[in-house]
Amino acid sequence: MSRSSAKIKAARLSIATATLLALLKLVTSLFTGSLAVLSSAVDSLLDILMSGINYLAIRQAEQPADDNHPFGHGKYETLATLFQASAIILSGGWLIYESTQRLMSGVSLNRLGEGAGALAISAVASYGISRHLRKVGKETDSSALQADALHFSMDVYTNLALLGGLIVISLADLPWLDPILSLLVACYILFEALRLGRHGLRDVLDEELPEPIRDQITELLDKHRELHLDYHNLRTRRAGSQKIMDFHLTVCKHLSVQQAHSIADHLEKQIQREIDGSDVTIHIEPCLREGCPGHDLCTEEKTRLFEDHQKNEKKEGGEEP
Repeated sequence: MSRSSAKIKAARLSIATATLLALLKLVTSLFTGSLAVLSSAVDSLLDILMSGINYLAIRQAEQPADDNHPFGHGKYETLATLFQASAIILSGGWLIYESTQRLMSGVSLNRLGEGAGALAISAVASYGISRHLRKVGKETDSSALQADALHFSMDVYTNLALLGGLIVISLADLPWLDPILSLLVACYILFEALRLGRHGLRDVLDEELPEPIRDQITELLDKHRELHLDYHNLRTRRAGSQKIMDFHLTVCKHLSVQQAHSIADHLEKQIQREIDGSDVTIHIEPCLREGCPGHDLCTEEKTRLFEDHQKNEKKEGGEEP
């Protein structure tokens, strides 16, 4: 299965799971009158919205680059992440307001056993879908799926907390604890929303890729030092699951244009092979040092090493470098 198909399939599964859980908890909240269950139902309704937006964003993000979007459509995933954060903040604010009103006006609860059952089912289902989304999100480097996985993971903890609260309310006859629990869930939702927003803003503001990825790029370039003299001005950024990078590569000034291009093309393919979703641009620069060893030594040695390197790779991997 391709990366694109895996992401779209995971997004569809997320929508289906969120829809079933939202219906279950909405019906249960109507019978029990529990604001804690209702707050969890609202969170599941948001899951439907977020998963639907993720699905549309991922489909659009997987479209190839065109004349109007030469760097591709990866930032549709980033926009989906920011939209999720905004919607979650609004829902958290609504739950805080509703919890406060319920505390002031009094609480009336019944049939808490059904509410506890709904929350238990929701916790198990959320755990399963969050693990799946996190796995696919990491494999495809999808920020939208990882954000969705985080939201479902958050549901696991909130549902377990609310489940424990309903049990305490039922045993100790403390109905006022229900809006208190809802208030705590709302605060946690706001905290996670801010984390999601920060993640999306990093991509919008073109923050550098994580240090381990940058180290991977430099290690790969150092590994192929026989093909070039130096590299500098490495710049990286992210657009959804796409990792965009560019740098300057210094080569012998006596190399032909074709030889220099072959070296750059070879390095681009090596980076793309090692780092999924990478989009590499290399700017070739001639070596301008005064103590040039001469045309024969510089050109012939570099060319020979490059040709030997290509032959070895064909033998090892059977792929065109």
